This record gives sequence, C-alpha cells and structure tokens, in this order.
Amino acid sequence: MVERATQVAVLGSTGSIGRSTLEVIAASQGRLRAVGLSAHGSVGELLNQAAAFHPRWIVLTDTEAARSVDRSALPDGVELLTGPEAVARLVTDAEVDVVVSAIVGSAGLLGTWAALEAGKTVALANKESLVVGGPLITRLAREHNAQILPVDSEHSAVFQALQAGRRDEVRRVVLTASGGPFRTYTAEQLAGVTVEEALAHPTWQMGPKITVDSATMMNKALEIVEARWLFDLRPDQIDVVIHPQSMVHSMVEYLDGSIVAQLSPPDMKLPIQYALTWPARREGPAARLDWSRAMRLEFEPPDPRRFDALALGHEVARSGGTAGAVLNGANEAAVAAFLDRRIAFTQIVPAVRAALEHHDHEPEPSLERLLELDRWAREEVTRWANS
Repeated sequence: MVERATQVAVLGSTGSIGRSTLEVIAASQGRLRAVGLSAHGSVGELLNQAAAFHPRWIVLTDTEAARSVDRSALPDGVELLTGPEAVARLVTDAEVDVVVSAIVGSAGLLGTWAALEAGKTVALANKESLVVGGPLITRLAREHNAQILPVDSEHSAVFQALQAGRRDEVRRVVLTASGGPFRTYTAEQLAGVTVEEALAHPTWQMGPKITVDSATMMNKALEIVEARWLFDLRPDQIDVVIHPQSMVHSMVEYLDGSIVAQLSPPDMKLPIQYALTWPARREGPAARLDWSRAMRLEFEPPDPRRFDALALGHEVARSGGTAGAVLNGANEAAVAAFLDRRIAFTQIVPAVRAALEHHDHEPEPSLERLLELDRWAREEVTRWANS
C-alpha cells in the first residue's frame, strides 16, 4: 500500500524558514508534498517555487504585487489566491494536513489562529504567535484538538528532551543562546555597533530582523515567553545559558539532576523535518556532526548588564495578558528603526521597556485587544524614533 503524502501548507515560503522547509519536502522521497505556498510580495521567488513544487495554491497577501502576475503563465493546476484573507482560505482547506507558520512577526498570528481553529497540526516557526497570544493560542489548540509542534531549534530541542521523562518530573528547561556577535563587547563597544555588524551572526544564517534580535538577545526574551505557554511552564522554570557553538540547542533538567540535551549542527532543516514527520524520525538533508573531528562545547551565564532584554522576557512571562503583545510590537518597530539607522543599537531594548511601562496592563485581553496593542506599541516606538 502506497503511503499517502503529508500535505503541507507553507506560510512565508520565500523566507529563510520557508526555503528550508521546501528543501526538506524536496528530500522527503514523496512523503511530504507542498500543497500551498504563501508570500507577501516576493512574486518572482514564489513563482519559481510554484514551478518547482506544483502546489495546488499559491498566495500573495500583497494585492498590489499580485496584480503583476500573469495568471495564464502559472503552472497547470496552480491557483493564485490574493489578499490577507487568502491565507485563512489556504490553511483551512480539508486537503491541508500540516501548516508551517513561518511568517516573521505578528503578521503570522492570524494564519496560525486560522489553522488551529480548523484543527490542523501547526509546525510553529512564528514565535510571535505565542508571545502575543500565548494563552489564547494554546486554549484554541485544545478546544479544536489541534497540535502545535515547535520549529524553533530551541523549542524543538526542549520538545524532544521532554520525551525522556514525565512532565511532573521536570525541574527546569535551559534555553541555549549563541550570544550573537557581541557577547564579549563592553558597553562602550556596544554603543558604536553598526547595522552591518549586527547582521553578521557568527553561526546562523537568518533574516535581518531575527539576526538583530539575536544580537540584542531579544530573541531569547521572546523564546522565554514562548516556552512558558508552549510547555505550560512557570517562568521560574526557564533559564538561559550562552553556548557560542550552537550545537546544544536546549536542555531539560529533571528532578533527579539528570539533564537531557538535544545536539546537532546549526541547521534549521532538522527541527523543521522533525515537526513535519513527528512522531517518526526519517533520513533527511540536515547537516550531521562529524565525530572524527575534535570539538569544544562551552557554556557561560549571560551577563544581565550586556543582555538586559532577558529580564524583559522573564517579566513578560510572569505578567502575561497584554504584555507579550506590547513586547513584540515595540521590538519589531525598534528593530526596524535601527535597521533604518534612526536609532542606535543600544536604544532598542530601552525603547521596548518604555513601551511596556507606559501601557495599561490587562490580564485577560481578547485577540482584538492584543492586535490593537501590538499596533499601539509599534506606533509609540516609531513616533519616538522619528522624533
């Protein structure tokens, strides 16, 4: 009997995670099929992907960009959907089994929401979904019997390590961080960081926003919040350690003192494939460790003065409610301002903190209120940066 291919919709297919997902699908020997691909405005790359993978649908959420597409030139059987609402149409179709949520930023939240509401399995690379809407997202998944499988390398590592024991035996999880390019910088050196320096990550190849987040360690702050909701942890059960080699992707410490870690080279194709094939493990295209070569694994505690974003992550994980939406929106705006050279590198985290301190916290907001505050935080930081 021929095994039915898992039908995968990839949201953000032209981004870094999306492209790696398509590499995994191409190497799956027919076990995985890209049934739908979405992008915002990267018309040329999306059409190239359509020609290579022949999905049933492609989506362009930028309606202006979509007008440039010659529909008669699309591959046979490929339908173009346009506008933000087209993402919901894609992910809710009965043919789709797994949705890879890889749109960067809070823009990915609505696609994640629609997929969970339809009872789909979501391979979640969009950490902002849980940062902004953590308890709402996890409750939605429970109500609709949907599954959230982590794609972030750190959360995939925790997910794998948690299978070594019972949940009531977990003492804490330890998220590893490379420390980015500035882990040894003094305060004076940080004050002079340029955009080019911030985008030169020592171990990972990522998009500009995520790379800057790694340099400020805001990515780890977001991951603390994500882990709190994804694994139903107390904030005091989540620690961070600097690990420059990026080989140990995270660890789980159990009550008896045993620590279970997941190791692999820094290659996103491995956690992507694990989410797409779980609970099975398959041969795949991810890089392998070369055990014939000597290697060194180093760990050190993060300097809270150099990486003050981490304190924000723990504060937001404790506060819950509207804090995550403000944290995320303010950070996206601050990073954009830095990349546009309107603020300094060392002003990113203070701008985020200021937005958090100036909003009226609500413990049980609706999704609409979270999206309102996400927009408010962006506008506040943008206005400040422009002034």
